[in-house]
Amino acid sequence: MPDRPGLRLERFLPYRLSILSQTTSADLHRRYFGPSHLTIPQWRVIAALGRFAPLSASDICQRTVMDKVTVSRAVAGLRRRRLVEQATDGTDRRRSQLRLTTPGQAMHDLIVPLALGYEAELLAQLSSAERKALDGLLDRLLDAARALAARPAP
Repeated sequence: MPDRPGLRLERFLPYRLSILSQTTSADLHRRYFGPSHLTIPQWRVIAALGRFAPLSASDICQRTVMDKVTVSRAVAGLRRRRLVEQATDGTDRRRSQLRLTTPGQAMHDLIVPLALGYEAELLAQLSSAERKALDGLLDRLLDAARALAARPAP
């Protein structure tokens, strides 16, 4: 069947970025997060709290670009395992703040070097100049995507 004009899925940037993201997330999970019995969303919550705590669930949604249901389930699972604790916000009693517990911080500290090692292996395929260029290009594409998302739908 000859090529038809139009969308070439294998060259479509959003598709390629999604495939790259899904492939790396699944491999990271298989290697590191699976043995720790964390789901990918739970790891993302732990990573966000490890970097920016305290955070509300809404803050985590914004930082990780995960929906409320996914974050809520991840937080509930982490609270059951006593990896995350929740406290009422001192300035707004309707909001709660989440932070890592001591075992949660230990889990974070165990997995972060593994994740950074994986990233280093992946980026080793690029020269230093290519890595710097990739960082700049990803920043520009993210800014452009956010600007497009802020526009009303046609």
